[in-house]
Amino acid sequence: MSSLAEYFETDWQAMTVNDWIGTIVTVVVFALMVVAYFQVFRPKNRDRLEAKKHIPFEEDSENSGERDGGK
Repeated sequence: MSSLAEYFETDWQAMTVNDWIGTIVTVVVFALMVVAYFQVFRPKNRDRLEAKKHIPFEEDSENSGERDGGK
């Protein structure tokens, strides 16, 4: 068991700024993913999410970049 503890041992004083930024970003993204999964897989939110499942496939004529009078 000591080899497993040695494997996960971290020298916190030796960490650089980039190491800290990477660690913080990883922890924040992990927490946001847990919240997102909790919201998506919660049965209470099913009807709300099912009503919005076709949004990516709807065309928005106002923001499509095509103009009618530009001939």
